[in-house]
Amino acid sequence: MTSKCRTIAVANQKGGVGKTTTAINLGAALAELGRRVLVVDLDPQANATTGIGLDPRSLKRSVYDVLLDGRSMTECVFPTAVEGLMAVPSHLDLAGAEIELQSAFNRERRLAVALSGVRDEFDYLFVDCPPALGLLAVNALTAVREVLVPIQCEYFALEGLAQLTMHVDQIRRHLNPELVLSKLLLVMYDSRTNLSRQVIEEVRSLYEDRVCHTTIPRSVKLAEAPARGQPITVYSPRSRAALTYRLLAREFENDDTE
Repeated sequence: MTSKCRTIAVANQKGGVGKTTTAINLGAALAELGRRVLVVDLDPQANATTGIGLDPRSLKRSVYDVLLDGRSMTECVFPTAVEGLMAVPSHLDLAGAEIELQSAFNRERRLAVALSGVRDEFDYLFVDCPPALGLLAVNALTAVREVLVPIQCEYFALEGLAQLTMHVDQIRRHLNPELVLSKLLLVMYDSRTNLSRQVIEEVRSLYEDRVCHTTIPRSVKLAEAPARGQPITVYSPRSRAALTYRLLAREFENDDTE
């Protein structure tokens, strides 16, 4: 993987921790800075697809066709309403991919092979992972160089992180030697609660410079935006959440992970 494109899996096997929200809104904020960004929706629930403004039921091509039918990734890249932000949509058929891939040739590397054809066209490539450590997640982690882990500022915030870290280590040893768990992003932060502050202190003490400086606040606007099929930077561009994602985008731009 010698491309200048930063390839990042947004992963956490816990559901509802902000993976999709992070992939969409960080991608949109980077596109605002003039970067070319691709979001690949690898979750059968297709929340990133709808949240970015695409209707998975009306699309005739999706990441399912790439993984199972060998369709070119280029054919499955769709524009969004945000200039510079593109997406590869998911589809409900992807729910059966875990079973279908079991007997498939080169089953762990299908996404990596497909992305090699489009990677040079983008500055950032985000893969929104499903909340499970199955073959879809393995494909994601084999295809990227970095893992970004959103962590809720709530009780049991670090639950499962050790398992994810072990999974990343296994992928690094057997399939993708360049893979690193590069960043942890604290999300759903509520400055009014002691718990949020305690979680931040604990995570920063354990993981130090791997934790993003920017924390994402809990926000009603952020929860509303996906229903409109818009990133927060479009739905409520002056909101605190939008401003915070722009700060996160600048942090990524200044990051020296690579």
